[in-house]
Amino acid sequence: MIQHGDSAPVLEAEGLERRFGAVNALRGLSLSVRPGEIYGLVGADGAGKTTAMRVLAGLMAPDAGTARVMGEDPLRGAGALRSAIGYMPQHYSLYGDLSVEENLRFFSRMFCQSRAEYRERRERLLRITRLEPFTGRRADALSGGMYKKLALACSLLPRPRVLLLDEPTNGVDPVSRRELWALLFELVSEQMGILITTAYMDEAARCHRVGLIHHGRLLMEGPPAELLARFPHRVIEVESPPGAGDAEQLVEGHPQVVTTAAAGRRLRVVVRRDGQDVLERLLAGVGAQARQVAPSFEDLFLTATASEDKP
Repeated sequence: MIQHGDSAPVLEAEGLERRFGAVNALRGLSLSVRPGEIYGLVGADGAGKTTAMRVLAGLMAPDAGTARVMGEDPLRGAGALRSAIGYMPQHYSLYGDLSVEENLRFFSRMFCQSRAEYRERRERLLRITRLEPFTGRRADALSGGMYKKLALACSLLPRPRVLLLDEPTNGVDPVSRRELWALLFELVSEQMGILITTAYMDEAARCHRVGLIHHGRLLMEGPPAELLARFPHRVIEVESPPGAGDAEQLVEGHPQVVTTAAAGRRLRVVVRRDGQDVLERLLAGVGAQARQVAPSFEDLFLTATASEDKP
C-alpha cells in the first residue's frame, strides 16, 4: 500500500529534459499536481505535451530531471504504484471487435481484479460515463465521444489516485466534450489529481491551474484567473466596414502591436497599454472600428509564444 500525505502533490516533475536526436522535446519542465486538482498543460502540437505525459507515466526515461508519482519514481514503482496511475494516451487502443462490456472485462483482468471488484467498478463507471445502454455495442461502432468515455472508463478501473489524460477531447463533438469535463470534475471531487493536456484554450480556463508549454519549456503557470489578471497588454477587436482602408495591413508590423489573430470577420489585436490610443486613432483614420475587449487565454498564449519566438 502506498502511503502518501493528503496535502502532498500526487505528481511532480522537476527539471525534466528529453531529447530526440537534435530536438529538445522537454527543456527543464517542472510542475506538480495536488489531490483534487485539474492541472492543464496547454500548448500547440509539437510543444512537448505527449512527451511529458509519457515520462510521467513511466513509459519513457528522461535524459535529466526527476519525475515522481505518489512520491515514487514511475519507472521503478512497484505494482501498487502502477495501479495508482491511470493513463489515457491521445490514441487509446481499445479492441474494436469487442463490446463495451467485453473491453471493460478484458482490462479488468489485465489489472488482476477479482470478479467482485470488477462488478462494483463496472457499475460505477458505466453510470458516470453514461454507457449503461451501450454495453453490447462494439467499440468500433461507438461515436468519437463514446469511444473516449469507454477509454476513460478502462483507465479508471484500478481506482487510480493520479489520472493522466493526453488531449482526451481532441476530435470530440462539443456535447461529448462538456460531458467529459463534467466527469473530470466529479473525479476531482473525490480527491483524484488530474493532469490533462490540451490545445483548446477554452479548456484551459476550466482547469484549477495551467502551465503554458512551448517548445518543451514552461512559459508561465498559475490559476487561469490570476494569469489573465496579470496580462500586461490591452486587447482590441477591429472591424473594417466595406470601403474602409486595409486595417490589417496597418496593424501588422506596428511597433505597439504584440500579436494579432483573426476572430471571424474581425481582427483581434493585442497592443501595448501605452500604444492603444495611438493605434485606435490610426484605425479610425482609415474608417475601421475598434473596441476594447477582455483578454482571453488565446491572447495570453499567443502573446507568450510570440515573445518566445522572437529572434
